Order: sequence, then C-alpha cells, then structure tokens
Amino acid sequence: MSTTTNTLVARAKSAALALSPVGRSYWQNFTNAVVVYLLVTRALKTHRHLRARGILQTIQDFYRWVLQEAILLALRFPAAKKKMDTELGKARLDIEKKMVPQGPGVTRYLSLPAQGQNSDWILAEMSKMDEQAGEHADWHQGKVSGAVYHGGEDLQKVIVAAYDRYCVSNPLHPDVFPAVRKMEAEVVAMVLKMYNNPSGAGCTTSGGTESIVMAVKAYRDWARATKGVTEPEMIVPISAHAAFDKGAAYMGIKVHTIPVDPETRQVDTKRVARAINPNTILLVGSAVNFPDGCQDDIVALGKLASRYNIGLHVDCCLGSFIMPFLEEAGFPVQPFDFRVKGVTSISCDTHKYGFAPKGNSVIMYKDAALRRFQYYVNPDWVGGVYASPSIAGSRPGALIAGTWATLQYMGHSGYLESCKNIVTAAKTIAHRIRTEIPELRVLGNPPASVVAFAPAHGLSFNVLEVGDAMSKKGWHLNAISNPAAVHIACTRLTVSVVDNFIADLKDAIREAKLAPDGQGTMVMLYGLGKSSPVGSTMVGHVAEAFLDALYKA
Repeated sequence: MSTTTNTLVARAKSAALALSPVGRSYWQNFTNAVVVYLLVTRALKTHRHLRARGILQTIQDFYRWVLQEAILLALRFPAAKKKMDTELGKARLDIEKKMVPQGPGVTRYLSLPAQGQNSDWILAEMSKMDEQAGEHADWHQGKVSGAVYHGGEDLQKVIVAAYDRYCVSNPLHPDVFPAVRKMEAEVVAMVLKMYNNPSGAGCTTSGGTESIVMAVKAYRDWARATKGVTEPEMIVPISAHAAFDKGAAYMGIKVHTIPVDPETRQVDTKRVARAINPNTILLVGSAVNFPDGCQDDIVALGKLASRYNIGLHVDCCLGSFIMPFLEEAGFPVQPFDFRVKGVTSISCDTHKYGFAPKGNSVIMYKDAALRRFQYYVNPDWVGGVYASPSIAGSRPGALIAGTWATLQYMGHSGYLESCKNIVTAAKTIAHRIRTEIPELRVLGNPPASVVAFAPAHGLSFNVLEVGDAMSKKGWHLNAISNPAAVHIACTRLTVSVVDNFIADLKDAIREAKLAPDGQGTMVMLYGLGKSSPVGSTMVGHVAEAFLDALYKA
C-alpha cells in the first residue's frame, strides 16, 4: 500500500474517532447533547405551532409583527414620539372630561374629614354626585345592553335586607359566620344541580373572570401533577371571553386561538384537533359567547377532550340562568352541560341572569378531586396554616347571602319565566332584523339572549356608525370586531322596548348611510385599532388612559 494511501486511511480513522462519542471528551459529548436537545425541542415547538396556526396564518402573523416592530421603532424618533404623545394626551384629556366631574359645584374629597359625617349628609352627597355625573345611559329605560341584570324592585329589597344582616361577615372565618358557609355551599349545590352534576364540586368567586382564571389555574396544576406538563398550552376559540387570555397571561400558559366558522360562528373543531399536542391542558367552548351570543359545538369538543385526556371548560358565564332553562321553555338548544361526555368544568355567573348582587359567580368541576387543584394552601406560614379556595382571602359574606336570598326568591318557576321573556325578546329582535332590515345580517344562530348584527353580505357601510347613532338615541350597545358588528344583550328591562329598539335601529341605519359622522366612540376607537399594524397598540394605550381615569379623584 502506498504512502499516500496509508496517510488517507490514517486521516479517515482519526476523523471517525473524532466523530465518535468514544473519541471525544465527556464535556464535548455533553455540550453536543445539549445542542441536539435544544435543536430538537425548538423544532418540535415550531412544528406544534405550525400545526396549530397553519403556515399561512403563521406567515401573516410574522409579517404583521415585523411591520409593527418597524413602526414602533420609527415612533421612537423624537418628532414622531412627540406627535404620538400629543395625540394620546388629547385622548386622555377627552376621557377624563367625560368621566371626571368638573366645575365649581364639584367637591373633591381627597382626605378624611376631621369629624365623621352623619348618614343624612352622606346620602345627600351621594345624590349630588349622581346629579353631577352628567350625561350617561339610564339603565332604568331598558336601553343598556347587558350590564344591569335587574330582577325587580321587590327582589332588590330582599337583597338589601340580606346584605344588611350579614354586612360584616367573612367566609374566611366559617367558625364565626357558620350561616354564610352554609349559604355558599348551598348556592354551589343549587347551580351544580341546575347544570346536571349534583355530585360535582365548585365554589363561588367574585365574577366570571375570576371563575375562568381559577379554572385555568386548576388545569395548569392538574396537568403538572398528573402528566408532568411544564410548558402548558390551551386551545381557545377566537370568540371566547378575554378572561381566558388573562388567565393564561397570569399563569404562564401559551394560548392557541382558533377561528370560528363565519356563518355558524362555532369554533372550527378540525383546527382545534390539529392544535392538540402533549402540552395541551385545556380546550374551551362557550355556551354562549359574549361577542355574538352563539354556542360552540360542545359535544364535538367533548369528544376531543375525552380522546386526548385533557380538560374541557364550558363558559356559561353569560348563558348562566338562561341556558339551563331553554329546553323547558320550549326553545331549541344543543347539549352543553355536564351531561356531555368530556366536559370537566363550567363557569356560571349568578350575578347576570341569576339576578344576584354584582360580584358573584360559580365555578363548577366534574368532581372534588379536580377542584383541589384550584386551591392555594400554605401549611408553613408563620402566621398559621393558610388555605383559600380562590384568589381572595377575605370575601364579602354579604354578597353570598344576597345571592342565596336571590336564588330562594326567584326559584325554578321564576327563572323559567324570566328565560321565556328574555329569549323571546332576543329572538324577536333577530327575526325582525332578518325580515325588516335588509341592510343587516344576524351573526350565526344565537340560542339565548344576545343578538349581534353586521352589514349584510355585499354591503360596505360602517356598522359602527350605526352603533354610534344608536348611542345618540340613548342606547348603550357593544361594538365587536372580526367582523365589525354591534350586539345587544337582552335583559328583563329590554322586553318592553323591543319595538323602540327596532324603530331606532332603522333610523340609525339611514343616518349612518346618508350622513356618517365619523366622530363617534365606536368608529374612532375601533377604527384606530384597524388603522395600521400598530393600531391595536394605540388602542391599548387609550385603554390604559381609561383605566387611569377610573382612579382620578
């Protein structure tokens, strides 16, 4: 064998030895293994993301992100930043002007009075503040979408009496306030039975958002304890309540947002199935959702949850005391409660169509074992063993008492009658829009109390102009997006003003088409959001200014 050949063979052996784990140091093997692990895990995450979002959507998201970052970078230049700050300052002042009473007759109480005031003075001052509030929607006239779920003057007196009796109570101390503990347990039991899971478990919260956040927390901890999931993900319809995104932000969970069918307004279950992976801890469905009042296919979602052994939360915060009574009231309804295989938790707001005092909701689980993952327990605190079922420690027992009193006062027959009246009003509005107002279309086929309307296919007028025109007529409606639309959530107060609503809506459409104003709140705020890739960021700044104004004394 020639010298050249021997040299080549020797070099090949040396290269092979270098590439072999045997030929490297332990440190080299370790670092290479780490690099391979990082590459594989990153590739796996990318693959899962692409499966959930799709290649086209991922490209669009990335393109939008690049544009957004480029514009935000440009806005950091002094001239652009000055202009942006000036416009945001104007928006802030406009918000404060509308929200904060001003003028020589307005007294601001910024420190404690030297001496306490008597009750007559306090009530008179409250009356004065109501008068100084300026123009605002009067909910008594039934022109407010949702917001005020009033069960009547007699019920209000019952709630006030219950609140007065338990105004100093705190369920954190069940040994001091045993009646409040009993009432809370009974409220949960009544709602569980209403949703066909009397052997399940639950607790009350401060509202729908906390109920949802607690469910998200429970599933995160459940998946970590039972499956070892450390990078949890959840799959949410684009129409689901923002509280799911809020909970995910709080709990460090990745959210995959899935589009809905443009006609049925139900989440695309094929896309949901494609997004499921070993890190998925939770699927979400609504019955009904807030934007358009439609219901997702809970049965199909339940099948997916069962197949992959993951949670399925059904958000009934808005459907609350309407959905469970639809069938008995004679309205069509698709399965949505614990009778559906795969449903593992449901949120229900007692303070909406249950007419309970504001600040009460119920989060329900299929069993007590799942509920335990919601709890926070610290046995080692120096102040003693600390345990609480939800975010709050101390809670107002008076609200629980008011809720218990409300459920007892209304009873099954009261809620059934309420369901009939409210849903009839909503369906009447939907029917009359479809048959009398060709410029509009109703989104989906809402089964309960919410009706959302958008321009009919082929028409391009700005429906938000219609919403602003309705505001001038005293209505307080909700603007939604994707697509741009306006909705009304009917309440007991809406029942008597359906004809007025339709008449005003027809006039508002004519005004919006013939003489669009372009200066209304809906048009300006939601138009800003769609104006550029950074529109949503600007809307976010306006929203922050609104929140700041809430606390300007």
